[in-house]
Amino acid sequence: MSIRNNYTHTLYACYLGYVTQAIVNNFAPLLFLTFQREMGVPLEQITLLVSLNFVVQLVVDALSTRFVDKLGYRTCAVAAHILSAIGLAGLGFLPHLFSTPFVGLLVSVVLYAVGGGLLEVLVSPIVEACPTTQKEAAMSILHSFYCWGQVFVVLASTAFFAVFGISNWPVIACLWALLPLGNAVYFSRVPINSLTEERGGTSVLGLFKNKLFWVFALLMVCAGASEQGMSQWASAFAESGLKVSKTVGDLAGPCLFAAMMGLSRVIYARFSERLRLPRVMAGSACLCVVGYLLAVFSPWPALALAGCATVGFSVGVFWPGTFSLSAAGCPAGGTTMFALLALAGDLGCAGGPAAVGFVAEAAGGALKSGLMIAFVFPVLLLVGLAFRKKIAHTRAETPVAVSAAE
Repeated sequence: MSIRNNYTHTLYACYLGYVTQAIVNNFAPLLFLTFQREMGVPLEQITLLVSLNFVVQLVVDALSTRFVDKLGYRTCAVAAHILSAIGLAGLGFLPHLFSTPFVGLLVSVVLYAVGGGLLEVLVSPIVEACPTTQKEAAMSILHSFYCWGQVFVVLASTAFFAVFGISNWPVIACLWALLPLGNAVYFSRVPINSLTEERGGTSVLGLFKNKLFWVFALLMVCAGASEQGMSQWASAFAESGLKVSKTVGDLAGPCLFAAMMGLSRVIYARFSERLRLPRVMAGSACLCVVGYLLAVFSPWPALALAGCATVGFSVGVFWPGTFSLSAAGCPAGGTTMFALLALAGDLGCAGGPAAVGFVAEAAGGALKSGLMIAFVFPVLLLVGLAFRKKIAHTRAETPVAVSAAE
């Protein structure tokens, strides 16, 4: 079958799209100390790079509701990959073209952040619009590729630095750029359906009037906060708890967290036909609470790290699961709904780590005290699931959505 008529290739391209997003979000942080040492970039400006990446992706999430459907999924997906490639490669050479290297870093971050934001909005609805029968499984597998991408970029970059030296980091920046560049070509050839063409589209105002949409937005906020509340602090937690080097901390912290999250998504995809998604999410939320409490209160460092891994495993189903429930509960939501849910998820991704950091600072720098507040997020997710069930069962006009979700 020709690639232009084979939706399996569409899924593969989307998988690589999430690997691209993982590179965009996780490669530059590996070089922050190098930027400080080689270019004299102060810590406060490095912090700005992190914030800028996040803010730009949030802005793209918000604005994409106005242009994605007009320009088309294919055009936006190809553009997203090209911008990501230019931004990643730009890390290696743009700082040397400006008298102030930080300006070159800023330009690079903005370019790949726009690409990453577009990918976050586009990839899930493209997979949802594919003519596949196991939607929940496909969504879970899709999101697992972000986890595998995160593990891969950390391991491959660490290995490259060990073999060729950290001074050659511009080379691997250009090498990472080849993946989105190649995937841009791939996306230009695969078949792509549109949710708007398939199911119609709902306006932003129409979604805002839908009580069920607000429940899904709450679930996304809690999903992002539950995940990043631990993930962003996993390396520091491993270093402080196990008293190991940063390299070992990166492997024992964020790498282990991402691997467990990816594993849970693969397992759910394998058994999705036998499981009820809302019940799996509720059980995972309870397990997430246990993981956070284990990380905070365990007197043994290794068991506390096991709590970190437990959180990673438990949050795996939250983000793709919420997308699947939303697609079933609001079938006319279209691209606009996915964009707004991505925005809600990103707000949670920012709010979760911020809450942990704020509480930890107030407690005199005790990270365990900060993590103690994060168990609130999976508890709120449980509350949101209860409201979803109540609203869905009282809406006589959406019986199909209820049966699909249950």
